[in-house]
Amino acid sequence: MIDKSELLRVPAFTDLPEEQIAWFLSQSQETHVKAGETYVRQGDPADWMFVILEGQFQWRGEFGGETVVLSAKVGDVTGVLPFSRMKQFTVTGRAITDGRVLKFPAALFPELVQKMPELTTRLVGLMSDRIREATRIEQQRDRLASLGKLSAGLAHELNNPASAAKRATSQLREILIKIKSASLELGRRDLTSAQKLEIEKLEASFTQKDVIPADALTISDLEDQIDSLLRSHGQNDLWQLAADLARRNIKPEVLESLFANLDADTARAALVRIAASVEVASLLHEIESSTSRISDLVLAIKEYTHMDQAPVQNVDIVKSLETTLTILNHKLKQGVVVQRDYQKVPFLVDSFGSELNQVWTNLIDNAIDAMHGKGELRVRTYRDDTCVVVEIGDNGPGISPEVKPHIFEPFFTTKGVGQGTGLGLDTAQRIVKKHRGNIQVTSKPGDTRFQVWLPLSETSATG
Repeated sequence: MIDKSELLRVPAFTDLPEEQIAWFLSQSQETHVKAGETYVRQGDPADWMFVILEGQFQWRGEFGGETVVLSAKVGDVTGVLPFSRMKQFTVTGRAITDGRVLKFPAALFPELVQKMPELTTRLVGLMSDRIREATRIEQQRDRLASLGKLSAGLAHELNNPASAAKRATSQLREILIKIKSASLELGRRDLTSAQKLEIEKLEASFTQKDVIPADALTISDLEDQIDSLLRSHGQNDLWQLAADLARRNIKPEVLESLFANLDADTARAALVRIAASVEVASLLHEIESSTSRISDLVLAIKEYTHMDQAPVQNVDIVKSLETTLTILNHKLKQGVVVQRDYQKVPFLVDSFGSELNQVWTNLIDNAIDAMHGKGELRVRTYRDDTCVVVEIGDNGPGISPEVKPHIFEPFFTTKGVGQGTGLGLDTAQRIVKKHRGNIQVTSKPGDTRFQVWLPLSETSATG
């Protein structure tokens, strides 16, 4: 049987008057729990407050498709607390070891508040700590979920150019073998200086110029014309060569000089080398484009996270928006058209690291989801006195009047289980307020706009 001294060792009850402790004990039930035994289940009515007297306990529950485990030790006060709005337990409590629990009925909370005001104040503090911890866990999960989505998208974005570059280098090895073979064949021919110069000039003209890709029908017609030219000179098996030259928009009449100045076998060897050189130029361009895309993405990631930069710095708002759009390109290119309306003057804002990028990510991501991945995303910046206004809009179905008053509330979400934590807009609002700004929303079907006001840095404000 528990006595007053044991309860006084619990931090929440320390130094309370003995008559209050006696009353609390008279209204409580001491319960012995075996290791592995469940003393409360998720979904049970939230009608008990628990004081852990002995042993180790654990709370376990499912939130957003993930399992959350919290420990409870001797001296902890858990369960439902005074002024809590909890109607049902959201987690299951079980004993890890044999132990004892003191149970106090929630029905007596009004009387507890009257008889034990100091304990009530301490329990309210405990509840506040619990709310902060729950919010911290949810925010961490929200950040990890956002990071997971961004990482998956970036992995896809990086994989495409990396795969293209790898494929091009593999093809490059094969083509270099063709060039070597054709060059050896030409070397065995007794070519005049004029003939060598003709081949080199033709090769240079085909490989050095930038080629604007033609449409498929034009390429097909060119391929047929080149193939006909080659066949007319007895070259009946160079259809692949004809296709390669057609893709570079090479006209058949340009090739006539080879057959006019060279015998058939020499012209064939020259054509093979020229076509291979053309393909090399094309593959080198593809490798350059792919590696440039990778470099651009890495730079965007660095700018998005503000790596190697001071925690507080002047941030160009348009550059910040464009970096975020680059990071989210994997979602945009599925069917979202971006309409930009930026004022030409740079808007600089004192920003805490990459936090503003989190705001743009949440707003843009929500807009894309609202449009189900297909529609028009409108990004606009303009000046309003000493503030820059960033407007992010979409032509989705809009926010219903019933939902709109709650969208900035923590944990409020209209998404399905596991699809959203309800912290995206709450996080955005907190970051904007941290930057001494304001965020507002207007919405009707086909036109939803989030507007963010941010104070300009002194440089921009006086410019």
